[in-house]
Amino acid sequence: MKGGPLLPPAHHRRPLTASLVGLGLLLSGCGLESSAAPADDGPITLGFVNGGSTEFHTCLRESIANTAKSNFARLVTADSHQDAAQELANVRTMIARHVDAIIVQTVDTTALKSDIAQAKKAHIPIFLTSVSADPSDILGAVVVDLKAVGRLDADWIEDDAAGRKVQVAVIAGAPGAASDLLVGGFTKGLSANVRVVADRPAMFDAAKAKTVAASMIKAHPGLDYAFVANEEMAFAARKAFDASGGKGVKIVTVNGTDEALAALKDGRFAATVSNSAKDTGELAVTDVIGLLRGEKVDKIATTPARLVTKANADTAPLYCPSDGL
Repeated sequence: MKGGPLLPPAHHRRPLTASLVGLGLLLSGCGLESSAAPADDGPITLGFVNGGSTEFHTCLRESIANTAKSNFARLVTADSHQDAAQELANVRTMIARHVDAIIVQTVDTTALKSDIAQAKKAHIPIFLTSVSADPSDILGAVVVDLKAVGRLDADWIEDDAAGRKVQVAVIAGAPGAASDLLVGGFTKGLSANVRVVADRPAMFDAAKAKTVAASMIKAHPGLDYAFVANEEMAFAARKAFDASGGKGVKIVTVNGTDEALAALKDGRFAATVSNSAKDTGELAVTDVIGLLRGEKVDKIATTPARLVTKANADTAPLYCPSDGL
């Protein structure tokens, strides 16, 4: 990234501590949280519309809040609860609060068009995390190359299968956004000897993933591998497989949380792909501020992705801010 962040992201296992006083203020109504006074009070005020409450979303919110504080920016946040209509309502609320820019972790790339249209009409720029859009319509984005992430898991299965004909199941997330890209990258990256025998969404919900996994192993007792669209669902799938005669199913997944690294080491997972929510949040805030100030910052940045197995789990990047920092 040209020019670098205003305060550089911490890439060590223990992040830097910001020596700033928090401005925590909980607002009633609309599910909004703020660390800010009104937006026209001087410093840059950012809005963050989060897509849901999975571990990724929680870590992303913490990272954005910490980095905003470190850069003396105010922050107003809202949760869309995986609901496209709520996302649009949250964007409208941010517009009404006259924020300087809105960071959006969208729940649906189709619904995102309405968000962008509303923000453009109000002359408030939108910055995206995880996915991108027409660069002329947005301030910028920090993207995760989700197709590449899926391909990394597919490549691991190809290497592990070593030419054997094998069966794989796919437990997807929520249709319409990140999960589609992730699963598409995985399935298209599979070699000819790997056959997808089941593919069902579980809406990024662990309980649903457990039910889906149980039905899959019952229908396909010879299942060799399962690709699961995030680690929370993967843990639930592991329990379902183990309880239903599928202890030999090797799980590949996505995120790189501390819990998943432990699961790699003890064999519950075979591989995951690290795409740090902490890094994404830090890049989002520093890039937004840089772009608003007219600095030389890449309009579209990419969060690094890395295949993690038992062999290299100890060197995986930090996924979530540590100790609230």
